[in-house]
Amino acid sequence: MPYSFTVVNDLGQKLLEQERRHAYTTPKSFLELISLFTNMLQQKRDALEKNKERYETGLVKLKETAEQVSVIEVEVKLKQVEAEAKKKEADAFAEVVGREKDKVEKENSKA
Repeated sequence: MPYSFTVVNDLGQKLLEQERRHAYTTPKSFLELISLFTNMLQQKRDALEKNKERYETGLVKLKETAEQVSVIEVEVKLKQVEAEAKKKEADAFAEVVGREKDKVEKENSKA
């Protein structure tokens, strides 16, 4: 802060030499500079904190989703096994029905 304030004073002196216009720097303007800096610093801190919270929330949701996906995968594997068993039962039943149908067709043709 003091460095920037002295640079402003030097540039004010240069302005006076070149343009013959005064640019005053007062203790109040120095205090306003400090106030502006603290406000900007707080805004940056708030923005960083908000981004950090969003990042952490996203990580939590990703972990939860990964856990849910692993549970669903296990359920899908179990249901696939059940579906395969039911498919085998259905195929066996279809075979029995097919044989019965052939018998019925033969009986119908005889009749």
